[in-house]
Amino acid sequence: MKALPQRFIQRMESLLDNQFDAFIHSYTLPAWQGLRVNPLKLSQDRERLQQSLPFSLTPVSWCPTGFTYAGEERPGKHPYHACGLYYLQEPSAMAAAEALDVLPGETILDLCAAPGGKSTQIGGMMQGKGLLVTNEIHPARVKALSENIERLGITNAIVTNETPERLMERFPLFFDHILVDAPCSGEGMFRKLPEAIEDWSEDKVAECGRMQQDILEAAARMLKPGGVLVYSTCTFAPLENEQSIASFLLRHPEFTVESIKHHALYSPGEADWAEPALPALHQTARLWPHRLHGEGHYIARIRKQSQEGIQGIDEIAPVQVAAKKKNKPAKPAAGLAEAIGLWNEFAREALPGLSLASTDPSAYILFGEQLYVLPQGYIDLAGIKVARAGWHLGTVKKGRFEPSHALALGCRPTDAARTANFTSSDSAVLRYLKGESLTHSGQNGWTIVTVDGFALGWGKQVDEQLKNHYPKGLRWL
Repeated sequence: MKALPQRFIQRMESLLDNQFDAFIHSYTLPAWQGLRVNPLKLSQDRERLQQSLPFSLTPVSWCPTGFTYAGEERPGKHPYHACGLYYLQEPSAMAAAEALDVLPGETILDLCAAPGGKSTQIGGMMQGKGLLVTNEIHPARVKALSENIERLGITNAIVTNETPERLMERFPLFFDHILVDAPCSGEGMFRKLPEAIEDWSEDKVAECGRMQQDILEAAARMLKPGGVLVYSTCTFAPLENEQSIASFLLRHPEFTVESIKHHALYSPGEADWAEPALPALHQTARLWPHRLHGEGHYIARIRKQSQEGIQGIDEIAPVQVAAKKKNKPAKPAAGLAEAIGLWNEFAREALPGLSLASTDPSAYILFGEQLYVLPQGYIDLAGIKVARAGWHLGTVKKGRFEPSHALALGCRPTDAARTANFTSSDSAVLRYLKGESLTHSGQNGWTIVTVDGFALGWGKQVDEQLKNHYPKGLRWL
């Protein structure tokens, strides 16, 4: 590991006093490796999970779906990873979404979402019900976010590529819960990513602190009265943690700090590390690398007062989401109508067991040749940069419908008319992941390829050959 920045060491020594030696010693130890299983595809019974996954797993006590695994194991190279059975995630990072405490059917925003660890965790909690808007400002990172949403079979998410300010204009007073996993100086990544050490400076800490305030301002405008905002970072700097929340609360008296379900291994936030020192900051949480099996995190949960308790609430108009009319919905445009017809024809033949939440044409949206079904069907996305407008069903091509990879991973294999199942140890699985067609007997037509019963992607059975439709960009080298 590279040498830690001297100014970072000096600051942490002044803050931690008699815990400093243990904190510094933690940097001589290996980083913790974790994975979080996907409840959309696997049982949450921990004993069954430990038996069904071929890794040495130890439960993460603050996350019911989280585990650590031995450093020499490579679960990212197993076909189960491609099936979306789990997400590789640093253990302490699992704590933030747990603090959000969402329920199926709610409207959730993950404002700084790439690469998707916390979004996919939230999506698992929502069980396909409600709306998840998962946003990333950087175009280069939004692709990975979309791919992870797709891989884990999350069908009720809209992926956007916008600034917080643009989303604020479109969605005032709209979300039940908002997660702000803020861009930060990354001090909790020093052990895991040596480049984080090279990138660190006191100027970066200050810059991140300013950026975090702007992001929190936008989030506050988008949260419904009575809603919950969770703020988190993977850094130890008080300026980016307790001070960020203290500064925000001073500007927004309509917000109050709520206690997090403090795990025994969490430490309370330090009120004296902010100016002014706010006693409520003790209800925030710090996850220290010398106290638990993780790299470190800070978490604050704050709630907006109900509408009656907020002064000037009428100044902000809630977003208007078109409601379903009692009369018949308007007919879709000709191109969309044709796409829906081709999709319905495909679904009847290849996915007879699939039942979508809505069959109303207003629930569908066509981007070029790409057909999507929206999570709630009536959200106006005009003027918003959208990377994924809900569940990607497939491509309309000259009078025929070609299913998407997201469709295979988002539905159940039992929905399909045809499946081709292989064991994870079968060499055919690796050949499929490399893009090769397989010798296989079966009924002709679109077929979901499965591994030990879990969907991996599409193939098309033609006589004795299963033609490969695994996406080129995801193929294993």
